[in-house]
Amino acid sequence: MKSEAIVEYGAPLQSVESELPMPEGSQVLLKVTHCGVCHSDVHLHDGHFDMGGGNKLDVRGGRKLPFTLGHEIEGEVIAVGPDAEGVAVGDQRVAYPWIGCGDCPTCRRGEEHLCNKPQNLGIQVAGGYSTHALVPHPRYLLDYAGVSKGLAATYMCSGLTAYSAMKKLGDISPEERVAVVGLGGVGMMGLQFAKTLFDAAPIGADVDENKLQAAMGSGAHAVYNPKDDDAIKKVLADTNGGVPAAVDFVGSESSLQFASSIVRKGGQVIVVGLFGGGFSMPIPMFPMRAISIGGSYVGSLQETIDMMDLVKAGEIDPIPVEERPLNQATKSLDDLRTGGVMGRVVLKP
Repeated sequence: MKSEAIVEYGAPLQSVESELPMPEGSQVLLKVTHCGVCHSDVHLHDGHFDMGGGNKLDVRGGRKLPFTLGHEIEGEVIAVGPDAEGVAVGDQRVAYPWIGCGDCPTCRRGEEHLCNKPQNLGIQVAGGYSTHALVPHPRYLLDYAGVSKGLAATYMCSGLTAYSAMKKLGDISPEERVAVVGLGGVGMMGLQFAKTLFDAAPIGADVDENKLQAAMGSGAHAVYNPKDDDAIKKVLADTNGGVPAAVDFVGSESSLQFASSIVRKGGQVIVVGLFGGGFSMPIPMFPMRAISIGGSYVGSLQETIDMMDLVKAGEIDPIPVEERPLNQATKSLDDLRTGGVMGRVVLKP
């Protein structure tokens, strides 16, 4: 099989050929038809996350090079192990990649994505920037009938990340609007889920005017550019003192500062973006404003099943998806680094 793999962190991916693995036990072999290119792939390719203040989190450990990225995998089942039940050769499936050890209390309560010994596809084990991918068990393969090819793959990370974050907001009153901060691929997914999960259409924020226009065309009630000097004042005025909740899909110092400034008293901010940097707020402001700031990391297998039910029912509007050949994996990562992607990019081997 052929893969686009990391041979040196930060260097262009290289085409690597290797022997096609044969599934054993409960394993399932997919012929990859599409694989999404995700922002977290950029950080893994770099080998670090920016932690702010000149500090970097090294993520090069535990990964033997060459290594194949890609955790948003869609494909056709072409072989199954002797213990793999419930799936057959020829089935078209997307793969839930957030796989844990299966034995710890976290995994047993259905939160494999939070396992301390993860075996995530494309992160700890070989992923989908390849012609083939090996999935450890059929339970991680989900039917996507009725969903466009290519788009289906993106729900396994960006879609799930957006859905899980929005579900954490709980009940939002019908007269209030959620804020989506950052309108890239994941943020646009968040916009679509917010439209479905809450009564009032969300507001959006981004520093890119093209993305603001795209959000308005996709159903946002209003949009704001945080670069505008009076953007925060406008949001507070338009929302009668602030929004009940904001989801930060960027995860930078400036985006989190904006998100935390536009929530009302008693509001909450959920951070899902991984851009990096540091953030500070005077401690008394937390009790004085009674706000909470928390994080959300992808989502559980059950959340993925629930999300795909919504998607397959046609309740979530699709976002733009651009198909590129597998050999443009490096270019796609570079385009994400510079913010040059509208919607999502998927690789097609």
